[in-house]
Order: sequence, then C-alpha cells, then structure tokens
Amino acid sequence: MTTQADTPTPIPTAAGTAVTRTARPVPADVLDELRRADDAGRPPVPVTDEEGGAPLRCCLRRSEPGESIVLVSYAPLRRWAAATGADPGPYDEQGPVFVHARECAGPAGEELPFTGARRVVRRYSAAGHILGGRLVEDPGGFGAAFAEAFADPEVSLVHVRAVEYGCFLYEVRRG
Repeated sequence: MTTQADTPTPIPTAAGTAVTRTARPVPADVLDELRRADDAGRPPVPVTDEEGGAPLRCCLRRSEPGESIVLVSYAPLRRWAAATGADPGPYDEQGPVFVHARECAGPAGEELPFTGARRVVRRYSAAGHILGGRLVEDPGGFGAAFAEAFADPEVSLVHVRAVEYGCFLYEVRRG
C-alpha cells in the first residue's frame, strides 16, 4: 500500500503572513475500505472517466481522461469522530466523492486543491458539531477563511466543500 502524505500548503492570512495548513486527502487505509464497500455499504463500480475533470479525493487533483475512477459514499466526520471519540450526532453525514478505482500515489503537489469555484469552509468543534462556515468565492479568499476559522480556539477542523453539490473536498485540521 502506498502511503499518502498530507499536502502542506502555505496559506496567506489577511495580515500577509503565511500559516501552514494541511489539505488532507482521504487516508490510504480508508480508501482501501471504500474500494471494497463505501460508507453506505455499497460496492464501488469502476468507470473509465472519458472526459476527465472529476475532483479526486485520494490525490487531491482532477482526473485525467481515460483514468479508472469510482464514485463512493464517504462519511468524513463519522470517521474522524470514531478516531477521536467525538459524537457528531445529527451533524454526521455522508456524501459522494470520486477516488481512483485502484491505489494511487496520493497528492503530489503543494497547491491548495480545488479552489477555482465557490467553496464553503465549514468549521467543526472537537465534539464534531458545526460551528459555522464561510463562503469562499475566489481562490484568494482561502487564507482569510482558514485564519478566521482557526482563530476560534473551539475549531478543531474544517471541511472544504463544493457549494453547488455540497460534496466534501478535503479536510484541514488545527496545527
């Protein structure tokens, strides 16, 4: 199994200084599970992506034409909560994410992924409860959104999500 490294990304803050936050892909061990059965209990169905462009959560890049991918149901907060002992209660949700059908090398670059469209930076407490969110409408707004989120000591992690579909794109944790 290939070990996926987190992608360290310097994110500029409103003051012009940079803090390093990490865009975290779906972990490799979780990908192994999702490629057998997703978080809704369904087996994945690989397809050849003829057009390319699907946001892959395994390597935090867009698919290339001809790659074999699967669309699986993923519950990122549930899995984080199980590892930390949190109880997200009704905030637990699952949704569709694209991943490679087979193991991949994980993230290769240091760019903050999937920033070319409107996104929501949703904040969560250590208990797994939503503490709010912020709409980011241009790539330059992520620094301020992350700085604002982590300025609140109650925020343990944030999810970056697509606005139009609500899909989970990646997670950023405190520290």
